[in-house]
Amino acid sequence: MTETYLNVKEAETLFQYNFRGSSLNTYFCSIQYLLMNNTRPTLYTSLSPALLHLYDLSNCTVVIIDVLRATSTIATALYNGAKSVIPVDSVSRCIEIGKQIHGITAGERDGKVAEGLIHGNSPFEYPREFIEGKTLVLTTTNGTRLLQMALDKGAKEIITGSFPNLSAVCDHLAEKKQNVILGCAAWKDRVNMEDMLFAGAVISNIKKHFSINCDSSHLAETIYKKAEKDLFGFMKKNEASHYHRLMGFGLEKDIRYCLTADGANVLPKYDNGNLVVK
Repeated sequence: MTETYLNVKEAETLFQYNFRGSSLNTYFCSIQYLLMNNTRPTLYTSLSPALLHLYDLSNCTVVIIDVLRATSTIATALYNGAKSVIPVDSVSRCIEIGKQIHGITAGERDGKVAEGLIHGNSPFEYPREFIEGKTLVLTTTNGTRLLQMALDKGAKEIITGSFPNLSAVCDHLAEKKQNVILGCAAWKDRVNMEDMLFAGAVISNIKKHFSINCDSSHLAETIYKKAEKDLFGFMKKNEASHYHRLMGFGLEKDIRYCLTADGANVLPKYDNGNLVVK
């Protein structure tokens, strides 16, 4: 050794100084990491409307997710030139508003066209030559109900998301830099696979912009990563309940469309009773 200590006490003091310096450096690095995390907005996933009450929506963008098929149909209608979509939570209200504004009334209950309505919830019912310039009044089993719940809980901003408008949703959330709740419409409050898959797709694309301390979000992303190469095949292989429900009605084409990214890449935003593209 080129350096000697005068005594054991001096050596001990020097060791403690170096150790404390190293610990202090680690401490400040930890603080810096925490501060960086805390400056990022938060992202949580509600896997069912029955869980929405657990979250504070007052300073959040809430993404309403009803992949099969409400939010896929909303994106498609607006992409094809609909003036707006008015979401309502009952068939009677749908008919009432439709008469008042001479709009197209549509909706489903349990996957079928709702009694009293002519049009249903299939995105293929709303091509440009039919829907352009018109207002669609829509009621569905799960999606429009969840949207109303988000309104009642004072959400700061509400948008709708599905695979056909995945990129538009991700781009908006990343640019907005606001707390996010991914709200899955599920099926009559029961968690479903397709809405979780979409939540996972969003998280996979934007997680670097958010602080995510949420097991539901991590679960959604994990499942999406397993499924992303073939979403339809994953739903089939794992016997997704809504997959079986719609296949029973001969709606394979609808399912495949609703699981395909960016076929109707617009951003529906809720504004004063209407979903519109701004």
